[in-house]
Amino acid sequence: MHASSTSAHRTFRALSGVLLAVALALTGCTADNGAGDSDSGGDGKAAGLAPEGNEKPGENEKGVGGGRADQSGNSGAGDAGKRKPPGPADTHVIRTAKLTVRVKDVPDALDEVRRIAEDAGGIVGDENTSRDGEGRERSRLVLRVPQDAYADVLTSLEGTGKLIGRDAKARDVTDQVVDVESRVKSQRASVARVRELMDKATKLSDVVTLEGELSTRQSDLEALLAQRASLKDRTSMATITVSLTESRAAAEAKDDDDPSFTDALAGGWDAFVTALRWVGVVLAAVLPFAAVAALLLALWLRVVRPRLTRRPATAPAAPDVPAREGGDD
Repeated sequence: MHASSTSAHRTFRALSGVLLAVALALTGCTADNGAGDSDSGGDGKAAGLAPEGNEKPGENEKGVGGGRADQSGNSGAGDAGKRKPPGPADTHVIRTAKLTVRVKDVPDALDEVRRIAEDAGGIVGDENTSRDGEGRERSRLVLRVPQDAYADVLTSLEGTGKLIGRDAKARDVTDQVVDVESRVKSQRASVARVRELMDKATKLSDVVTLEGELSTRQSDLEALLAQRASLKDRTSMATITVSLTESRAAAEAKDDDDPSFTDALAGGWDAFVTALRWVGVVLAAVLPFAAVAALLLALWLRVVRPRLTRRPATAPAAPDVPAREGGDD
């Protein structure tokens, strides 16, 4: 009995020791966590430790912990304030417009439209001039002007006559431009990697394979560069199509103008020139026949006629008839 009680006592002491060790370990972990939290929150003073010196309870919390919170908040607010929304320079827009203007005189309006485009730093592309069935002159021009002068050019073009129609469009292609730029960078890096592999390749088969891959990737890069150039051109220069049409009154006024002395003189001169032209045409048509006739006449006068005049004109001799005597009766 005494031996069993002794062994039970020893077992109890061993369990007590193990439990104590576990409790001490847990206490150490908790203390370490608390110390770490106190250090991060305000050097241990915000965790309930006594303040040092003349500091009042809670003052360090406001001064240290609160100060850090304020600093972080202010820095966040400052970063938010520094972040500006994307401005006009960061956006890429394709602008197109179509204008129909009725003018008194189409040639004068054409000169005015060209001047407006050139003054704005633009160019005149396609140009087409025609006349409809009613005798009214029409012209169509395609202008390319810088984006900055787009609005001013539209206003100036509308002032060349009476505005009949206007259709302006704007398409935002910022995402497309950014995507193309990113793909260009990636493709350039890919081409550079293939070139590095070609420099390190030692087998002929590897070199041939890498050359084919490099050619394919360079073709893709050139296509992306062409697409980027096209987007840059369309976003930097706006396209304006101007249609100029002559008013009915102006066309009728041109048709109903009374002929002046100058008009009559010009008409007479045109008729004289036309008559001379027809005379020349007739002479050109008759000239071959006249040449043949002249040749035949020359042959007659120089060859045939002299021979006819040289022949002797002799008459045939009459037969001799014997004279009759009167005594024969």
